[in-house]
Amino acid sequence: MSRPDATPRVVVTGVGPVCSLGLGRADVWAAAVDGRSGAGEITRFDTDGFRVQMACETPLEATEFMDRRLARRSDPMSHIALAAARLAIDDAGLDRPDHAASIRQGVIFASGGGGAALREEQHRVFLERGADRVNPFMIPHTIANTPAALVAAEFGLRGPNFSTTTACAAGADAIGVAAATLRRGEADVMVAGGSDALVTPLFVAGFDAMRVLSRSNDEPEKAARPFDRDRDGFLIGEGGAALVLETAEGAEKRGARVLCEIAGYGASADAYHTTDPDPTGGAQGRAITACLADAGLAPEEIGYINTHGGGSQPGDPAEISAIAGALGAQVAAGIPVSATKSMHGHCMGGTGALEACLTALALHEGVLPPTINLENPAEGCDAVTHIAGTARREQVDAALSTSFGLGGQNTVLCLRREADA
Repeated sequence: MSRPDATPRVVVTGVGPVCSLGLGRADVWAAAVDGRSGAGEITRFDTDGFRVQMACETPLEATEFMDRRLARRSDPMSHIALAAARLAIDDAGLDRPDHAASIRQGVIFASGGGGAALREEQHRVFLERGADRVNPFMIPHTIANTPAALVAAEFGLRGPNFSTTTACAAGADAIGVAAATLRRGEADVMVAGGSDALVTPLFVAGFDAMRVLSRSNDEPEKAARPFDRDRDGFLIGEGGAALVLETAEGAEKRGARVLCEIAGYGASADAYHTTDPDPTGGAQGRAITACLADAGLAPEEIGYINTHGGGSQPGDPAEISAIAGALGAQVAAGIPVSATKSMHGHCMGGTGALEACLTALALHEGVLPPTINLENPAEGCDAVTHIAGTARREQVDAALSTSFGLGGQNTVLCLRREADA
């Protein structure tokens, strides 16, 4: 099956991953294929008294990607967004548009937590020094749509522009909605993705209070263990990614290199619980089914899944149930899957975009990245073929990237390899 001829195909022509594994396509991809961990001790703040003292911090010098004054005023989520966008635009070989072209180029960029570090800093100023000492740039640089606005301003993109805020599914939703925008003919180019920087005292304490973070502080690089029987939660990460999406016709006209196609997008809601997923995986499975229908693909045409794979006790088996239920147990059993959060951590609103980026590269490069630290698949997590420990060299034609957010918001992307890639 295939998309009707009248509907424009949407392709990825550039990617800009930014996370604890590195900055940019080459560095991040090399680390992911090698199975490196980006985890380490938290350096952003003093963790004395915290039960969680590790995270996946991003080695980013903001002034390498933006004006020094803007870097000083803005939050790290925006630093990541601007760096990711610049890396993706450079990777795509996209020139700054003139005014006529700029209204056909837009931005959809996600954030799950908004400007957490700046907000917490200014709250301390408010409490310690008074209301009249609060930074006037605090509000405009901590709201969730700030990365989308800054990326548009930095690169002169005057087309559709907004933010998606569906927690851990937000980055994937940004890509899915951007692809739909292109298919509807409302734009020619979209920069889509997400970023978050939630390694802050309040967010680390809050996630730990939910008992969703690993506390294996002695060996941070081994703490993230998706699908393993000894998993004890996820590693919080900083990061995200931007992807340059274009219509296939537009990419061909400008002679752009194509990494893959955004073939399908599906979404659903658990309507079940504030934090825990529906244990049956039924709603997540519906998002997978909707995504396949949008892509015009059958389950047996999927060759790889980059899973949400957060490493939580309830979340991992629910996801495997969703995959088996949506694709059929026999098909699911033979599909290679991995959870790259085991390496780059859970980057919240940026993580779906980062994982979509890695999935695009897996299709383009013919290599499937691994899940590290997976030694003994847990009961309920063994109904698929895990790529454990070592990357697998295998060319597949279509892949899924799954993202599931707090509140039961489920998003699935389908990416398809270009025949001549």
